[in-house]
Amino acid sequence: MTFTVLFASSPMNLREADESYMEEYRSAEKAGFAVGLIDLEELLMNNDPQKALKRVALHPGPEPQSALYRGWMLRPDEYENLYAALLTRNLRLIHTPGQYRHVHYLPESYPKIEDVTPKSMWFPLPTPVSIDAAENLAAEAVRVFDNHPIIVKDYVKSRKHEWDEACYIPDASDESKVRQTVRRFLELQGSQLNEGLVFRAFTELEALSRHPLSGMPLSREIRVFVLDGNPIFVSTYWEAGEDAAFNAVLGEFQEIIRSIESRFFTIDFAKTNKGPWIVLELGDGQVAGLPDDTNAERFYTELKKSLEKGVG
Repeated sequence: MTFTVLFASSPMNLREADESYMEEYRSAEKAGFAVGLIDLEELLMNNDPQKALKRVALHPGPEPQSALYRGWMLRPDEYENLYAALLTRNLRLIHTPGQYRHVHYLPESYPKIEDVTPKSMWFPLPTPVSIDAAENLAAEAVRVFDNHPIIVKDYVKSRKHEWDEACYIPDASDESKVRQTVRRFLELQGSQLNEGLVFRAFTELEALSRHPLSGMPLSREIRVFVLDGNPIFVSTYWEAGEDAAFNAVLGEFQEIIRSIESRFFTIDFAKTNKGPWIVLELGDGQVAGLPDDTNAERFYTELKKSLEKGVG
């Protein structure tokens, strides 16, 4: 099966991959994938998906060729526009818009991982967002956490690099702190807010260190890329490598992994402090970043090999 991997193009030179994805672009090409470039400015800013694909050739043949997108995160409606536009080029992304949403938004996949992930609750927010109204909703909603510590995020992202001001709440019963943190989070997210607010129980993780700039705790975390229910690439999160202790327990999560309604996704694990490994979150494999210092050539070689084996 032939796959095309599509990357975001550079805003400065549409004939080249975005600088952040240049290494991946070259590695995918070296691994034997067909590669292409998407102009995200046309897709996202100008809402012109056809113009965004002006450098993506029409694929010949009676059936659509399979494709992967590798680039910046897209909102579900943006992904849907890209998916539909690529079909006019006879290319079909590995995920339908519904499958993309399933692993991109935590509330969509939470029932699959509920037993092995921190307790979570959420609510959507209307557009435009009223910060005052959001504060009121949050103050009421977090009562389910009693006086335990929690974190706030939207359906996709947290502000973990603004840990103390826009992410971590030491005591969910401290209404003033809840309001202050929610307000700051919404101010920083601005138009990038994804759907609504999510509150999660804070779990003490096995610590590695603290981020030198943000003070965010760096924990023992693992990112696993999964293709059709099979882990194909496993790496520590903060720096590329393996964790032998985690590899020994990965099989215990296989039933959950196979239940996810997605072909290509990431599942992030973390080691609790003196306790078991837990699932932090899922992500669509097309927009999930490679861990720091990952050997991109190895990643794309493994992906290509797995697809050619018939795993895909």
